[in-house]
Parts: sequence; structure tokens; C-alpha cells
Amino acid sequence: MTKANSRESEYPIDPMFLDRWSPRAFTGEIIEEAQLLTLLDAAHWAPSSANMQPWRFLYALKGSEHWEEFVSLLNEANQEWAKNASALIFVVSRSFNGARSEGRSSYTHSFDAGTAWGHLAMQARISGFHAHGMGGIKHDEIKEKLEVPDGYRVEAGIAIGRIADKSILSERNREREFPSQRKPLSEVAFNGHFIGND
Repeated sequence: MTKANSRESEYPIDPMFLDRWSPRAFTGEIIEEAQLLTLLDAAHWAPSSANMQPWRFLYALKGSEHWEEFVSLLNEANQEWAKNASALIFVVSRSFNGARSEGRSSYTHSFDAGTAWGHLAMQARISGFHAHGMGGIKHDEIKEKLEVPDGYRVEAGIAIGRIADKSILSERNREREFPSQRKPLSEVAFNGHFIGND
């Protein structure tokens, strides 16, 4: 059992897993590109099926020429707080194996890209940043405006930054600004066969 960050695990895991969470309050300070590339380097060392490494990362740094476009590609609820992040990333995964002309689809491309996101989130925390993953993004517009080729799936967005006081958030988001808990392990891990639940 491990306790950290107002959370408690059932088994003795490393505290860094409890320290990682997804805040919305960011300072908005500038991040150096080398700092962001350190996070992306950790992500790209994630395991992948047949070492295909299907993940791709499109990013913009706050203050750069691409920043406002990236913010506009989030849904409005996420724009409200993510505009104060230091970097925005869109995770894209390649949905085919080998040459595109071979037409062989990859069953695990999204799974592998999610693993890379997990590595990024942990490296962010180790590096003094926080990462907040977002499903609330404009997937089709991202594909079109950022020239994502056919055969690639826009998976999610990520906001990166240093944490700020929650008082900068709207009332709605202030109420949600805390490390969330998890379901009991027994509700998601089953020995031998699936146990139905909601």
C-alpha cells in the first residue's frame, strides 16, 4: 500500500504513479523546445507491437506561430483552460503496418500510441511538469489543417505545463481540480475470465 498526493494504492507501487494527475490550472510559462523534446523522447521509447512505433506527435509551443491554431483545434471547454498550457500536442497513430500500399492494418496502433502517451505523462511529472490528456479535440479539423495523411488516426490531445493555483480556473473547473481516485482493482482486473460490471 502506497500513499501520496491524497491517494492510496492497494498494493506497494512507486509513489510516482500516484503523483501523476491531470490538472487544468497551468502557469502559462514558456517551455523550451528541448524540454518538450525530452518528454517526447521518453514517449518514443515506449514498447510497440513488432517495434512498428505507430505514434506521431504534432506539437506547438506557447508563443510560437502555431500556438493559436493548436488552441483552436481543441473543443471550447478545453480551450478555456488549455490556452494557459506551455505546449499542446496531438497524438496521431499509423493504422497500417509495412508500406501503405500493402494494405495491412495494424490491430494495436491505438494501444501502442496510448502506451507512448503514458510514458510522456510520467516523464512530464519526473521533469517537473504535468500533462493532461484530452479527448475533447476537433479530430477531423486536426487531420485536415495539420495535413495528417490517410491511414493515420488522430487519437488525442495533450496539454503540458507547470501547475498553477486553481483560483485561475472557472468555477466549474475549480471544483474538478484535484487528483481523481480510481476504481478498486477488483473491478478492472479479473483472474481467469471476464467478470461483467458497469
